[in-house]
Amino acid sequence: QLRLLESGGGIIQPGGSLRLSCAAAGAALSSYHNRWYRQEPGKLRDPVAVISREGSTIYAESVDGRFTISRDTVKNTLYLQMDNLKREDTGVYYCNAYYDADDYWGQGTQVIVSS
Repeated sequence: QLRLLESGGGIIQPGGSLRLSCAAAGAALSSYHNRWYRQEPGKLRDPVAVISREGSTIYAESVDGRFTISRDTVKNTLYLQMDNLKREDTGVYYCNAYYDADDYWGQGTQVIVSS
């Protein structure tokens, strides 16, 4: 059973940077495709970045060029580096690991972009 725990959220001014972490336990993150999702207030949860088991990455158009997803196989941790943050990046960020019928979620970490 894979367990995921996000951290690194907080309040940040527009233009600032944050790095979110998702520590995994119970299995290797790299055995799964990994995604970061964002849920804005009053909206559905949407994917913002994905890294495949093979290491290829895809980004939502709204974050492409500003966010970077990465995975440290030694620390068994998923990251989301967020630069040039905008107010519309505000939301709860969740990490996710999936493969075949397995689908695991963390509890989320809040990011608020505000001046």
